Amino acid sequence: MPRSSFSLHPGNTNDRVAKTMKSRLLLLILLGVVSGRRTRLLKGLPATSTVEENGAAGVSVYTFNVTVSPLSSEGVAILPTIVNSNPLTEAFDIESKGNLEYRVVTTGNPLLDYETMPKSFDLQIFVEDTAGRTDLNTLTVQVLDQNEPPVFQGNMAIQTVAIYVLEGTPPECIYQIDAADPEHADLKYSLLPASVPFTVLESGAIFSTKEFDYENDPHCYFLNITVTDPDGLSSTKTVNINIINTNDERPYFTTKQRIYRIPEEQSLGTVVANMTAKDPDEEDSLSRLFYSIQSPNRYFFINPSTGVLQVTGRIDRDALPLRLHPNISLTVRVEDSPSSGHASEMEIIIIIDDINDNPPECNPSTFRKEANENMVAGTFLLDLRSYCKDIDVDPSNNRFNFTGLSGFGSNKFALESTVSGRLMMTESIDLENPANLGVEVYSLIVRVQDIAYPNYSDIIYIYIRIKPVNEFFPVFSNLSYEFNVSEITKVGSSIGRVSARDKDWPPSVITYSIVAGGGTRDYTNIFWISPTKGDMKILARLDYETTQKHIVTVQASDQEKTTSASVTVNVLEVNDEEPVCSPKSYSFQIPVSLAVGTNINGFRIECQDRDSDPRSFRYFINEGNVNNHFTFSPSAGSNTSRLILASRFDYESGLDTNWIYRLCICITDDNLLSARAKTAHLIKTGTVTLSIRVIPDPTTVITTTPGFTLVTKRENLYSESAWYVPFVITFGSLLLLGVLGYLGFLLTTWVRTRCPPVGKADDAPLINAPEKKKPKKEVVVTMTKLNTVFDGEARDPVTGKMYEFNTQSGARRWKKSHEPLQPVPAVQVTSSATDDSGQGTERAEVPSKKEPSEKKKELTTETKPAAKASGWQSDPSGQNGLRLQKQKEEPADRGLSSPAPQGRY
Repeated sequence: MPRSSFSLHPGNTNDRVAKTMKSRLLLLILLGVVSGRRTRLLKGLPATSTVEENGAAGVSVYTFNVTVSPLSSEGVAILPTIVNSNPLTEAFDIESKGNLEYRVVTTGNPLLDYETMPKSFDLQIFVEDTAGRTDLNTLTVQVLDQNEPPVFQGNMAIQTVAIYVLEGTPPECIYQIDAADPEHADLKYSLLPASVPFTVLESGAIFSTKEFDYENDPHCYFLNITVTDPDGLSSTKTVNINIINTNDERPYFTTKQRIYRIPEEQSLGTVVANMTAKDPDEEDSLSRLFYSIQSPNRYFFINPSTGVLQVTGRIDRDALPLRLHPNISLTVRVEDSPSSGHASEMEIIIIIDDINDNPPECNPSTFRKEANENMVAGTFLLDLRSYCKDIDVDPSNNRFNFTGLSGFGSNKFALESTVSGRLMMTESIDLENPANLGVEVYSLIVRVQDIAYPNYSDIIYIYIRIKPVNEFFPVFSNLSYEFNVSEITKVGSSIGRVSARDKDWPPSVITYSIVAGGGTRDYTNIFWISPTKGDMKILARLDYETTQKHIVTVQASDQEKTTSASVTVNVLEVNDEEPVCSPKSYSFQIPVSLAVGTNINGFRIECQDRDSDPRSFRYFINEGNVNNHFTFSPSAGSNTSRLILASRFDYESGLDTNWIYRLCICITDDNLLSARAKTAHLIKTGTVTLSIRVIPDPTTVITTTPGFTLVTKRENLYSESAWYVPFVITFGSLLLLGVLGYLGFLLTTWVRTRCPPVGKADDAPLINAPEKKKPKKEVVVTMTKLNTVFDGEARDPVTGKMYEFNTQSGARRWKKSHEPLQPVPAVQVTSSATDDSGQGTERAEVPSKKEPSEKKKELTTETKPAAKASGWQSDPSGQNGLRLQKQKEEPADRGLSSPAPQGRY
């Protein structure tokens, strides 16, 4: 079988046709191979035939017969079939005419087109009889060209074209017709009806011949466009031309009313007017207009869509600016577009009418007036009309009257008339009258009311305070007062109270003061009185011995009137003075061998007490009288007494060990009181201190220089309130050190910059200068320790041992057998010298004995020895160590009242 080439015809079924043809061809090849037999069964084939383009389905193209073998009883097994075509197409099919006659016909799918499809088709037809014989032949079909009518292309080919033209558009091309002739011949265009204001050119361009006006011309045109080829074949399509309305006209108001009148205080949303307008551009339809108010306005609002003018703010005719200008002018604007459209404006005037919508108002609405008591009847108090007004603009709406005077005490007051509103007193008011007692304020109510309907009203509150008149003087409860006060009463204590009253109502506030008396030599006034309560207190201590009675003048005042009263303060005597004795303190020395009963050194004390009898003194030694060696005579009943030695001293037996007695003598003023009276009365005590030094009898006088221990006591008194002192001192010291260090650093830097260091010489000197010997440095340190010198000794009567004592300080110690009576003063001198080698020179010390603990006692004020420090000199030669030279000492006993005996006992 010859090979056939396949070409896919454009269309949606190309793939399906190709697959069918391939399957048939494969089947044919398979049959031929299997059978291996081929017989000429197709009569009239191969052949060539023609067909005109654009033929409908079923057009006969070619007729042929099938010849079968006589052995084939059943005829054709496989009917003649187009198994392949070149080019590939499904435009042809085979139909049976009967009696083994068949014809090739067009299928109409696709429609044969000479201009767009192949001009010739080779159809391969296959047949097989029942005997198994097959035949395959070709039919060539040639397509013949035929004159076709022109065809519209583009949108006109599939639908009616609608063209829109804006009104006011000048004549111009409004559409270009797209048509074509299959034979590519020249075409002619025409339109109907001919009366329309349009024309079509040979090129197919449709032109308008006038400028359209939507409001006056038809809004739509239907044109029948015909295209014709040279042979007279034609096609016709309809074009719909619509004239589009443009916004070229101003809207206008149809509302004719320009002036409106409404009362004030209309509720929000109240309709004032309904503004209407029309747009010539939309006469046949509901106009879409937009309304607005152009002038400044806070009272009204217009609906942008409907043009309804409504109240949106409070309209108060009585307030500015409507009080002066009650006419409101509005400029209403209508537009056919919210922006950049045509518009018209109209001015309307709205007149606001006044109504009686405000009650009379009084400012203030509450009045507080004062009237003096005992004011005569008919006195004018208050003019209410001058404080009240009605703000309504219309005179018929702003008139009012005063009515309805009521309230507490209204019977004592009245209105002169309802029009004037003048308030008058009808009777005098006396606050001290029992009928009016306690009444100070009267509360009145007056109603102020509109005359016009709806008779608005307001309430006025009037409070009239009756001002008291000070008619009476304060009166003390007593003509005079007398207080008895102990002289030991504490300062600030209350000693009594005065009181006064005032008959005025309400009771006046009375203040008390001291206007005379109560002064002493040291104080202007020793008494104080409470200004509000009248309590009297003492400001200083009372002294019966100085003043026994004080007379004070006290004044009571009600701020206007005053009254005085006399107050006598009797000072009661109390034993409050201490005995004062002379001398207050005394120091003296007595020998140890003083006889018993001796008036010691002729000493006596003399006492005085300003509030006690001289016989009331009693003397006793309270402390320091060890072993009762001392007593006073007489011990009571006199203001003088002498110091007596009551028993002798016994140091040898060890009974007495103190050499210094510090006596505290107490002198009381209770000698004349019984034992029971002493528990009830105040007893005062005076004191005298005595310092008595017992001097041992001298036995041996030893010439020696007494040593002494110098004790320096330093006490730092710190006040808590001066906490900042150490802080300031420390901070100032640190700051000063910092400043000095910084200045030193600056000085060092300056020296280094001004004086650079000198470079070392490269060569050594030719001649070595002799080395200078550095002088030896000698340091001499002198230390002197002053020891107590024991210049006397005695035997202890109990142990029999010898002891040493200092006649000045009374210091004692047990005597050592190997020590002399007068020890060498302990002086320790240390001297050192350092030579060039840094080694110390000789060191010499003078040893001293250690002092016992009893040597380190502080000297009393009566015996303070003084001595000059000893000096030592060193030998500069330095060969024999140090050579010490003792300086001359001075006697240390300078401050004693009597020379102390020296010697051995």
